[in-house]
Amino acid sequence: MATSSNAFPISNHLLFILFLLSFLTPTIDSISFKIDRFKTNESNTVYQGDAIPSVGAIELNNVDYLCRVGWVIYKDIVPIWDSKTGQTTDFTTHFTFLIDTRNAQNYGHGIAFFLAPIGFQIPPNSAGGFLGLYNTTNSDSTINQIVHVEFDSFSNQEWDPPFEHVGINVNSIASSNYTRWNASLHSEDIADVWISYNSSTKNLSVRWKYQNGSNSFENSTLSYQIDLMKVLPQWATIGLSAATGMYVERHTLFSWEFNSTLDINQVSEDNGHKVEVIVGVTVSIGVSILMAIVAFVVLWILKQKKRKSEEEKAEEVNLTSINDDLERGAGPRRFSHKLLAIATNNFSKERKLGQGGFGAVYRGYIPDIDLAVAVKKISRGSRQGRKEYITEVKIISRLRHRNLVQLIGWCHDKGEFLLVYEFMPNGSLDSHLFGKRPPLAWTVRYKIALGLASALLYLHEEGEQCVVHRDIKSSNVMLDSSFNVKLGDFGLARLMDHELGAQTTGLVGTLGYLAPEYISTGRASKESDVFSFGVVALEIATGRMSRNSMEMESHKGLVEWVWDLHGNGKLLMGMDEKLVESDYEKKQVECLMVVGLWSAYPDPHIRPSIRQVIQVLNFETTMPNLPSKMPIAVYHPPSTSMSSNEPVITSSLDVGR
Repeated sequence: MATSSNAFPISNHLLFILFLLSFLTPTIDSISFKIDRFKTNESNTVYQGDAIPSVGAIELNNVDYLCRVGWVIYKDIVPIWDSKTGQTTDFTTHFTFLIDTRNAQNYGHGIAFFLAPIGFQIPPNSAGGFLGLYNTTNSDSTINQIVHVEFDSFSNQEWDPPFEHVGINVNSIASSNYTRWNASLHSEDIADVWISYNSSTKNLSVRWKYQNGSNSFENSTLSYQIDLMKVLPQWATIGLSAATGMYVERHTLFSWEFNSTLDINQVSEDNGHKVEVIVGVTVSIGVSILMAIVAFVVLWILKQKKRKSEEEKAEEVNLTSINDDLERGAGPRRFSHKLLAIATNNFSKERKLGQGGFGAVYRGYIPDIDLAVAVKKISRGSRQGRKEYITEVKIISRLRHRNLVQLIGWCHDKGEFLLVYEFMPNGSLDSHLFGKRPPLAWTVRYKIALGLASALLYLHEEGEQCVVHRDIKSSNVMLDSSFNVKLGDFGLARLMDHELGAQTTGLVGTLGYLAPEYISTGRASKESDVFSFGVVALEIATGRMSRNSMEMESHKGLVEWVWDLHGNGKLLMGMDEKLVESDYEKKQVECLMVVGLWSAYPDPHIRPSIRQVIQVLNFETTMPNLPSKMPIAVYHPPSTSMSSNEPVITSSLDVGR
């Protein structure tokens, strides 16, 4: 979640304090450590992200989920150069690791050894090709002060060579020098890596070999000339980072050792008489630091209060605007909290229909309009939930379409935020596809796919402004008494001008339904909505759930699994087995699955518009001719200047929710 620009995060204070405290430590020795086996209570290392010790090794990424980052870093800072003498350290590091591509056609993204500023943390949205070290806002900048050596198993067209490689990178995700390398050729083989720096020649070199033998035709060395004094800060953090993205692979670290030569602890005899002065200065600095800490804490508290006050004022303006704008119209109406409490039997457990990320939904009945309703109650204290409430009321209140959930009314009295919708007797689509309800007939499924496409056509092309939903999934597709589609949950939706393309909005939604370029850049578009539609279409046809956990038997996501069936000419074998003995039209099944793959095409430029989807589903035009193998995802991150919001990925199924 993006933070206010005027906030001063606690982490910044802590890093600044650590920086000041470093002046109280006038001596730093050269670093030397050797870890042959990682213990659960290993004292020399710190783990971040996914990384966990496991049977003497470190598993850097959880392979059951997409878009993961794991770090292991050395606990102490490392001296890189001495400002007094102008000397730069020599160093050598040796580590052993394994990449397991799990026999998958597509895998990624790799592992890297890095040197970075003190206090450097995993950047937001740094999974995938960013290798846990960069994101769209810092992918190429001299202010990074990062040097890393990467074993990159996925070629990102925007910054990588057109092949897997070992690279040496300086302040950028693009390698300064690289050589061809292939992870799948050495899958499950342990690699020995030596990285060394010679301060006299300013040469950073890396060499590697595999324990089961390397291919004689493969290059296994790489070097690059770089002056670390001009790139890195005086002291640095060292570590190893590994990341996965839309595809996964296992990264395991078995051992790690490091040796450096620079000592910043020499106090000559000529300086001996200065000890008393140093002690006095140290005490003075200590008092100054204590005062600085107090000042910063007070400043931070004041700024937090100011930011909260400004947010509350902005929220109050939005709520007043909702009241003024909507009460003048003939659409949704404002309900009292008392009326909705009576309608839902005081929000009793017996009336609860479900629980969401920021609140619960209750069934109710309002006598004066003789209508069964669903009341969404935002959790108290959930600021993000209240933001979604305001967004949803403002957007959905201006939308009218037969395939959109109708907003009946709203309420924000007594600190409660409530949304009132028409009640959907048949619940959500996912409860029929994956729950215990009777299976949906094929004719109903095809009708649902067309209804969802119709809803998207209205949102994307038929309104005054384009509405990008950003969270299309089967649990947000509601079904009325006749199984007509009613697309709901507009809390994450965004209004955009029809003429504009993708816009940076920050990453939200649900993994498994998110387009690869959206995960990489945080830029929502009509194309990213179409991708989500394609995944839902495949869920409808196959009865299989798409989520960020992989199919255990094949380690493949739903789209890749269906694409393999398509390539082998066995597309119908992917049809929901519950339909095999029922009546269905073979032509429609194939059409829906092909349209699903087309809509979920990795390259957004090749995906159809939602209007083209409807034309194909209605057999008004021919089906597309798709390649037999699933193409590799291709996407182009925006330049730094275009990224106004930092995308955020969380470990839960719901992203940013």
